[in-house]
Amino acid sequence: MRPRSEFTLGWKVVVAAMVGVACGASPIPYNTIGFIMGPIHDEFGWSFRDVSLGLTICGIAGSLLAPVYGALADRIGVRPVALCSLLAFGLSFAMLSQVPGSLVGYWLLWLVVGIVGFGSTPVTWTRGINLWFFRRRGLALGITLVGTSLTAILVPPLAAWSVQNFGWRSTFPILALLPLLVALPVGLLLFREPRPEQRPAELTVDGGLPGITLAEAVRGYRFWLIWASVLCVAFAYGGVFVHLAQMLVGHGFTLTAAAGIVSTQGLAILAGRVGTGFLLDRFWAPLVTLPLLSAPAVACWLLAGDGLTAGFAVMSAVVLGLATGAETDLIAFLAGRYFGMAHYGRIYGMLYVPFGLASSVSPAVYGWVRDTTGDYDAMLYVAMGLFTGGAVMLLGLGRYPEFGAGKVRPAE
Repeated sequence: MRPRSEFTLGWKVVVAAMVGVACGASPIPYNTIGFIMGPIHDEFGWSFRDVSLGLTICGIAGSLLAPVYGALADRIGVRPVALCSLLAFGLSFAMLSQVPGSLVGYWLLWLVVGIVGFGSTPVTWTRGINLWFFRRRGLALGITLVGTSLTAILVPPLAAWSVQNFGWRSTFPILALLPLLVALPVGLLLFREPRPEQRPAELTVDGGLPGITLAEAVRGYRFWLIWASVLCVAFAYGGVFVHLAQMLVGHGFTLTAAAGIVSTQGLAILAGRVGTGFLLDRFWAPLVTLPLLSAPAVACWLLAGDGLTAGFAVMSAVVLGLATGAETDLIAFLAGRYFGMAHYGRIYGMLYVPFGLASSVSPAVYGWVRDTTGDYDAMLYVAMGLFTGGAVMLLGLGRYPEFGAGKVRPAE
């Protein structure tokens, strides 16, 4: 008898992980703050930089804890870590509706979200996917991370509608229903890690999981090449993503029109996720992502200056969406292929640190540039170089390594 396909065995897990990623602490805040930024600025008089810093603090806290969440997932399993963090994220995100008139209080609430919520990000979910899949890993990861695409499609219109009809405060508990009433039940019902006999044959070497330790990984050049590439691309992209709605408003688009264009970006992210995943299973990863990660330089050029038309605005959103669809797929894929699964959570968590830090700091920097110069043009020109440099760096990774019997962790 032919062995059952990886998707036949693991499709329920892919669905649960996709929903968990969609409703986790990574995409929901980033797809929300662009629509509450203006109302908070109007109510309290805080600068766009200071409002953006809330998300920065959240992201930094979560990023620094990503290796901890990854290690916990390695040790006790993905399911308890991810589901408990989903619950904590939903409750803490709803508490942002109670923002006081104090800027410090506002930042502290975001800090709590980052501390308790980042176990619901791809740091945990992708470990489960990588244990179910090897031959179709790229596609499985792409489908899983489509969750962020669904968020980018659905949350901006929902956030804009909520702000316009119920105010920015009510928007937080309304969106908190997604992790609490959607992702958590689905995860409880469908998500689990495979038993050793259910893992792909390629993930069993002498009775254990193949791979190297975190200490071995950080002593090699590949780890730091990926780290630097992720840092460049994430710093360039994070601020564009968060401020895109405000950039479009600055070009004369209405908030509703901006929400529609941002949602178009979400559709492109979806296409980038699935398309990139499909190609990663067939071609060398750095070559697949070279055009996708460098193309946003063109989008930044279009968004800078005056005279942005609706067509060019949509084009920019699509190009940016394709890039983010490629990048987050790539981190999970490269971590598994270049370092193995034995200590995947720890290594992925460390590779997530530059992504989380850069994505978190970037919005505040974009906001500072906007506050200082009156527009985003200077930062967009810098981002052009970061996108291109980050894409080219990955060409130095070389061939995927093969892990022998000496590079395994005993089976659990």
